[in-house]
Amino acid sequence: MDKKIIVVAGATGAQGGGLARAILADPNGGFAIRALTRDVKSEKAKELAQRGAEVVAANVDDAESMKKAFRGAHAAYCVTFFWDHFSPDREKAQAKNMAMAAKEAGLKHVIWSTFEDTRLSVPLGDDRMPTLQGKYKVPHFDAKAEANQYFTERGLPTTFLLTSFYWDNLIHFGMGPKKGPDGKLAFVLPMGDKKLPGIAAADIGGCAYGIFKRGSEFIGKTVGVAGEHLTGAQMAAALSKALGKEIAYSAVPPAVYRSFGFPGADDLGNMFQFKADFESLYCGNRDLALSRALNPKLQTFAQWLAVNKDRIQLG
Repeated sequence: MDKKIIVVAGATGAQGGGLARAILADPNGGFAIRALTRDVKSEKAKELAQRGAEVVAANVDDAESMKKAFRGAHAAYCVTFFWDHFSPDREKAQAKNMAMAAKEAGLKHVIWSTFEDTRLSVPLGDDRMPTLQGKYKVPHFDAKAEANQYFTERGLPTTFLLTSFYWDNLIHFGMGPKKGPDGKLAFVLPMGDKKLPGIAAADIGGCAYGIFKRGSEFIGKTVGVAGEHLTGAQMAAALSKALGKEIAYSAVPPAVYRSFGFPGADDLGNMFQFKADFESLYCGNRDLALSRALNPKLQTFAQWLAVNKDRIQLG
C-alpha cells in the first residue's frame, strides 16, 4: 500500500519530533514521514532516518527549498520557532514560505501551529500591558496569528492548532524552581491563582497525528490541545512530590516578571498576563477531552515529571 506522505517541518524539534515519532510508531497507519531539517547529519536526524523516515535538508527561510520539500506529499505540519531569532517578521516570512509551498504542491491537509492574537483581547492602546516592538502585545503569539492569513487566503485545507505551555520549559528555558533570597526553592510564575494549560512538547505531535488520522474532520477548524490545566500552586505541589524537595509557588506580578531581563522576558511576561487575565478564554480554547481523544497517550504533568524529573536543574 502506498503511504500518504506527511511533511514535517522542524522534525528534530519539540513539536515536529513528537509528530515524527508518532508516525513512525504506527507503521500500519497509512502515513509516511518526510522529515525536514536544516542539518541532516545531526544525531536526531540520523535517528529518524534509521527508524525509517525520509530525511530531507530544507530551510524554512528559503522558499524554493520548501517548495521542493513539499512536492508529492499529501499533508504537512507547519511550525516556526520564534525563540531561534526573536523576529516576528522572520516568523511570518517562514509561515508564508510554507503556505506557498503547500499551495504549489496541492496538499490535501495542512496543520499550522499557531496561537491567539492577544490584541483582540488587549488592543494596542490598552495600557494594561506594554506594547512591544510597536505593534504587538505578545509578539510570538500575535505574529503567528497574523500568519494564519497566508493559509486562508490561499484556500489551503488547514487545521489551526493552538498549542500550550511546554512543561519541557522547566528543563530547557530556565523556568525550573530557583532558590530565593531565603535559600528556599520556589517555582516562579506570574499567573496568580489562574490555571495554565500545559503539555509535554512531544505530545503536541501525537495530537497532530490524531488530527491527520481523522482526515478532513478538522479542516477549516481551530483545535487547541493541552495535557492539563493547572495552577502554579498545583504545579509546585507536583514538583515537590516528584523531586522530593519542598518547592513553594511564587506568584510574582507580570510587571516583575517582565523586569527579569532575560531575552524575551517582556514577551513572556505579557504572555502569562494574557493567559491569567483571560483564563476562561485561553483554557476554553484547549479542550482536555478532545486532546486525549486525539492522543490517547497524552501525559499528565505528574506522568511527565516521573520521566523527566532528573533533567530539571534546580537553580
